[in-house]
Parts: sequence; C-alpha cells; structure tokens
Amino acid sequence: MTATPTQQPQPVLADPAAVRLARDAAQEEAGSEHVGAHVGVLVEDETSVTHFFEADHAGYRGWRWAVTVANAGEGTPVSVSEAVLLPGNDALVAPQWVPWNERVRAGDLGVGDLLPASPDDPRLAPGYVESEDPAVEEVALEVGLGRVRVLSREGVLDAAERWRGGDFGPRSEMARSAPAACGTCGFYLRIAGALGAAFGVCGNELTPADGHVVHVEYGCGAHSEVEVEGGSAVPVADVVYDDALLEVEVNEPVARSADAAVDAADDVAADDVAADADGAAAGEGDTPGAVDEVERVSDAADATGVSARATAR
Repeated sequence: MTATPTQQPQPVLADPAAVRLARDAAQEEAGSEHVGAHVGVLVEDETSVTHFFEADHAGYRGWRWAVTVANAGEGTPVSVSEAVLLPGNDALVAPQWVPWNERVRAGDLGVGDLLPASPDDPRLAPGYVESEDPAVEEVALEVGLGRVRVLSREGVLDAAERWRGGDFGPRSEMARSAPAACGTCGFYLRIAGALGAAFGVCGNELTPADGHVVHVEYGCGAHSEVEVEGGSAVPVADVVYDDALLEVEVNEPVARSADAAVDAADDVAADDVAADADGAAAGEGDTPGAVDEVERVSDAADATGVSARATAR
C-alpha cells in the first residue's frame, strides 16, 4: 500500500522512527510470532497513517499486521492508535457467515429434526389472504378461516419452476428417451388447484417416479399405452426357393419324335451288322467289299442318326 496522491501525510508519520514504533506495536500484539517486512503505508487523513507488515503466523499466509499511528500536530509525539491483523488480497479467509436457516438445503432434514419457517417467508401468505388457488379457497370456505398460512403466488411459481427443472421434468434424460408423455398415461394422477394443468403424481410402482410430482410433459418407458413389436429377435433371411408351387415343363412332341428316330436307326443298324456277321460265319462267302460296306453304313448311321440297311453283294 502506498500514500494516495491527493493526501500527503505529515513527514513525521512516515519517517523511520514512526515505522519502528508501528513495528513494536505489531510485535507486542503478535507475541512470540515474528513480524515480517514493512510492505506499505496507507494515508487515513492528514494526521494519521496505517503501516502494514507481513504476518509470519502459521496458517495466515497473505495476512498483514496493520498499525495506525497519529500525530496531533507539530511538537507532539507520534502515538499508536490501533494494531490489528487483516487479510490481504490473496489471504485465505473463512467464507462469509450465513444464518443457519439459509444454509439448509434439500435433503438436510432428518428424522426428528425441526425446521420452522421464518415469519417473513415470502413463500407463505396468511390464510385469510386470497391464495389465487381455487382449491385452497374452496377448502377455506368449508372449514372457516382455514390454515394459518397458505402458499403464496411466489411460492407456487417457485415450486413449479423447481419441479419442472428437476429429475421428473420434461428436460430430464428419462423424458427425452420416452415414447410418450405423462399427460396421456393412464398412471398419471392430476393434482388439484392452479398447478393441475402442468403437474400430477405418478401412480406406476414400476417407475422411478412412483409417488413423485411429475410434469405433464415428463415420460418414461412404462407408459400405459406403450407397445412393443413382437417377433423373433433373430433376423430371418428371405426364402430362396419357394416349394409351395409346382412347376411343370412340357416337352415338344417334335423333339421326342426326333429322339425316337435316332434310337430306332441305331437299333436297325446294329441288327443288320449282327445278321451279316452270322451269314459270313455260316459260309455264305467272304466278300471284303460287303464287309466294308456294312462298316461304312454303320458309321454313317451313328454319325447322322438316319436308318440305312446294308446289303451284301
């Protein structure tokens, strides 16, 4: 810290003697702890300044001893006004104190704990004041004045915002993957009053939301109207051969006649060759020309499929 340019302290307040006086005062307050180096001076006014010294206390890193000295005027001695330990800019300090009723969070209330509401809680309003909730007004008319305090408009809006942004609101992970919303589910129990248009209670014991307030646009996989497609989980290939139909192929008559003619020609040629061979063996004459003629006829019949009779000459 340094002196500001608009105010200049009396020279006697910033001379070495004043610094030694301030250090002695800090040492007296610190006791056995060592007081560190002089790190700055702050001008309070024309007659007083504050000198800062590093604090070497264990666990007080960044803290400083602040000693204010003053002078009543020329010819008067410099005196010590106060000496205190103050945190610096990078000092480790305790968090700001918060009243206990403001420190309580959702889930802190345990069995046997008492958590009274403050008299000026903005979430509550006197029972004789209109609550802007038709259901509350109806009950109040039936039993007289009704409850001492009822939920105020601010309390209703606060609850609605909290429920909508919670685990059972439309932006939750469960709702984003659901097949349908609670507003069309048979397990959805709509609540009465001003919040009934947007909120209800889940009545499905198989869901995480059972017994909880859910938004009308919330949803889960246990919706009452959800349908699951049946069938085998194993993929089945398309049928390659369909044996439900009988296919009949009709052969043309011309083709059958040609095949029969070829077979008949083969049979006749074979019979002629056998007869000629038998005649030659019986001594009817060995005529080389006749044998050659039979062989040529037989080969021709096999090659062309046309019947030919061989005669021996």
